[in-house]
Amino acid sequence: MPSEVQHLVDGGQTYPVVRLAGMLDADSAPAVRSALLEVLAGQPEALVVDVRDLAVGHPEAVAVLRDVAAVTSDWPCAHLALCATGDTAAWHDAGLPIWPTPEEAFTALGTPAPERFLTAALEPVMGAARRSRELVTEACARWELADMAGPACIVVTEMVNNVVAHARTAMTVLLGLHGARMTVAVRDRSPHLPRFSGEPVPVTSYGGRGLLLIDSVAHSWGSLEVPGGKVVWASLDGTDEPADDVPSTGMAGHTRG
Repeated sequence: MPSEVQHLVDGGQTYPVVRLAGMLDADSAPAVRSALLEVLAGQPEALVVDVRDLAVGHPEAVAVLRDVAAVTSDWPCAHLALCATGDTAAWHDAGLPIWPTPEEAFTALGTPAPERFLTAALEPVMGAARRSRELVTEACARWELADMAGPACIVVTEMVNNVVAHARTAMTVLLGLHGARMTVAVRDRSPHLPRFSGEPVPVTSYGGRGLLLIDSVAHSWGSLEVPGGKVVWASLDGTDEPADDVPSTGMAGHTRG
């Protein structure tokens, strides 16, 4: 009989807490991954994973937590922490800090800074890109990042226009400030991940040039498959200069340098 893991998301805490219960093994690990990515797709500053009621059926299954931390390290740049008691040796392979209680994890993570994050829900209609640029301009003014407004507007315009033209689903624009970096992301309800070869796109070709523009101004960018869709994200650094050439590389986790 396949193993199951139940999860409960408690968003009323200092940081969101995902409480897991059941047996973690090869059968249940994908469901755990999906549950965590669903929460992380909302761009939390940190996430506490409570595994006090979760048993380890196979040691290798713990790697799912390490995988989630790795694929979300650049976006949403959230801090992940585990809450475990008793013999915590089984959880060490996750590579995450372990605390006995969520409250102790909250203390270690520090005070939240919600002013560093902005979101907006948009429909795939004409004017969506304009509204996304207004949000970026507002964020850059609030965060005193005037030099990033231009590149960030280019990025968000291409992301939103791609949803309007191709995904045609409701979307959420997510902006974040992480030290000197700014992240721009758009979540939509299409499962189709963008494909990017890095090769020049013919003038007569429909689409594709938006990814080249994003690559030319972003420090790093990629896509993340999440339950019910995807997130396309980009990280901008105020010290970066636009690239003269566009490297030939895939989209997921791409970094200019």
